[in-house]
Amino acid sequence: MKKAYGKYVAALILFGSNGVYASQISLSSYQIVLLRTLLASVLLIAIFKLTRGKFTFLQNKRQFCNLAISGMAMGASWMFLYEAYTQLGVGVSSLAYACGPVIIMVLSPLLFKERLTGIKVACFIAVAAGAYLISAQGLQQDGSPWGFFCGGMSAVMYAVMIYFNKKAIAIRGLENASLQLVFAFLIVAIFVGFRQGFAMQIANDDWLPILMLGLVNTAIGCYLYFSAIGKLSGQTVAIVGYLEPLSSVIFAVALLNETLLPLQALGGLLILGGALASEILGSRAGTEIGSKSEPGQEPS
Repeated sequence: MKKAYGKYVAALILFGSNGVYASQISLSSYQIVLLRTLLASVLLIAIFKLTRGKFTFLQNKRQFCNLAISGMAMGASWMFLYEAYTQLGVGVSSLAYACGPVIIMVLSPLLFKERLTGIKVACFIAVAAGAYLISAQGLQQDGSPWGFFCGGMSAVMYAVMIYFNKKAIAIRGLENASLQLVFAFLIVAIFVGFRQGFAMQIANDDWLPILMLGLVNTAIGCYLYFSAIGKLSGQTVAIVGYLEPLSSVIFAVALLNETLLPLQALGGLLILGGALASEILGSRAGTEIGSKSEPGQEPS
């Protein structure tokens, strides 16, 4: 479990630096998503084959279908999010995207049969409030209905991605991440092909951030991410997942010379405190409940 936590947090930190690299690329948002999914899927498949991995998805066709849906949802979520960035700006879009973990948290008792405790709910409210404070500076501007729709759909697709990936528990590790990215690339490629075609001019200065975004952040990040979430509860994935917007703010301040406002600093403390309290206090509460159960009985 500790290993899964470590992988998940490392993936979130990598994802948090996506904005730094994307800001250095002169291509459109859809082209960036297309290239990052292409590079990442090719790299992971190559590593999988070089390490003599064997694909097992044909033995688990139903779970393979779940993974395909999850991958397509991930690609769609990224496209909706990047379109929302152009329509609403990063602040509002990030806040809309942050509703994805809200969906997972609220539906976890129904979707994953997880017990929703008072401690978990309180900690989730804290981290959600922190995410709001981090993104609140972008809420002053007006936005188009299409932009708000894209922001909302990015959250819905995030929830779909998590749900179906956790339904593919027999397909793990590199195979899981590779197939996930392949289907993400396919759905993005179909959309980009119909919308604007594949012709693009890549400046020399774009190559380094493109390679870092695709090969490191997306390939390695997705491997760590999907290796971990299958072993973590949906509630943990939702709560700890807010470390991603927190790390994105920290990277923006440290590397892009953006200003950290007092409310954003408070939001960061709420996210860190809420996530830590959820896992420490929530785990203790679960242990106490389990110890009070009669032998052979499930905790109520």
